[in-house]
Amino acid sequence: MNVENNNQPSSSLKISQEVLATIANFAAGEIDGVVSLANTYTPIKSFLQKGMTSRPIQINLNDDVAVVDISVNLKYGANIPEVAETLQKAVKDAVQNMTGITVSKVNVHIAGIVFPQTAPVQSQA
Repeated sequence: MNVENNNQPSSSLKISQEVLATIANFAAGEIDGVVSLANTYTPIKSFLQKGMTSRPIQINLNDDVAVVDISVNLKYGANIPEVAETLQKAVKDAVQNMTGITVSKVNVHIAGIVFPQTAPVQSQA
């Protein structure tokens, strides 16, 4: 006998985009060759998109399917295609495994290259 109880409240779980961005940020920090997230702010972008803030990780969530855009700075000498592919996989796996939300795309934007710090050349007087 199958009895349905309609008196029980249905429950739901909502995960904010900020949580997804935090997971993506942590995953990015684990990738060799990624130095930091990149601020993607440009004056033209801010003029065209009034009221929108430009963040290094943007999440577009539609019907429990996410598209992640992540902007990073890479270490000088890093193999860009290899690091980007590793980053895509790490972000997708981390978000999906921790939240159950399907990630359809991870778009990686290489915003800059960070060169190693060199000691200033001192002239001998």
